[in-house]
Amino acid sequence: MSWKNIGLTCVHFPEGDLVGKLLAYSSLTPITIVVSFLTLIFFKRDIHTIFYFLGILLNESSNFVLKHVIKESRPPGAAGNHSLYGEYGMPSSHAQFMAFFATYLTLFLWIRIHSLSSGHMDVIWKAIATFTAQVMAVIVCVSRVYLIYHTTSQVMWGALIGIVTGCCWFIIVQVSNGNETENFEVMLQYFLTPVFPDIVCNPIGEFFMLRDCTLIPNVLWFEYTSMKSEAKTRLRKIR
Repeated sequence: MSWKNIGLTCVHFPEGDLVGKLLAYSSLTPITIVVSFLTLIFFKRDIHTIFYFLGILLNESSNFVLKHVIKESRPPGAAGNHSLYGEYGMPSSHAQFMAFFATYLTLFLWIRIHSLSSGHMDVIWKAIATFTAQVMAVIVCVSRVYLIYHTTSQVMWGALIGIVTGCCWFIIVQVSNGNETENFEVMLQYFLTPVFPDIVCNPIGEFFMLRDCTLIPNVLWFEYTSMKSEAKTRLRKIR
């Protein structure tokens, strides 16, 4: 069987296999997510986004360590050249990456983000975002087995580790003492969220114009109403 690769990404798929080609493109999802994070961090400078991305980097570092400790080879007949993506396959880095991303995002949407109202639209958009993230993770996991980059066991262990690390990182970063607003549940004080104001207010944080949205229940709604109010104020001054 001959294999083709997608540009500099070195993602291979069986020539003439449409499903394989689509799954190969889905394997590029982690790259898209990383680029999106870097763009958000550059333009938004939100400390929660920064620590979300830091968690992804730590998750990937743990995967690298585990691969070189376990040293389990990729399946026989693995696609392409091992020198392009590494000899070891346990656990799958793609599966671990996507599981971490989807788990953290799900917890963030349903625990951290609180709407000003309890309407159905709030539940619907959260459900759509959660479903999309989970489906993306599953598709990427399937692609790693279908394209013979990993065994089923390697993918399943990668996904399990990603879920565990996603939960742990969310607890470390997001759980705080809870008296932020009357809509927030009372939660145990943990490590990072309580020190976010200190990070933002120190000279380095001010230099990079970092922002801490911990005390804002719904950041999207806050940004929308704030910008709308400011636009109306400036329009009145012009007139």
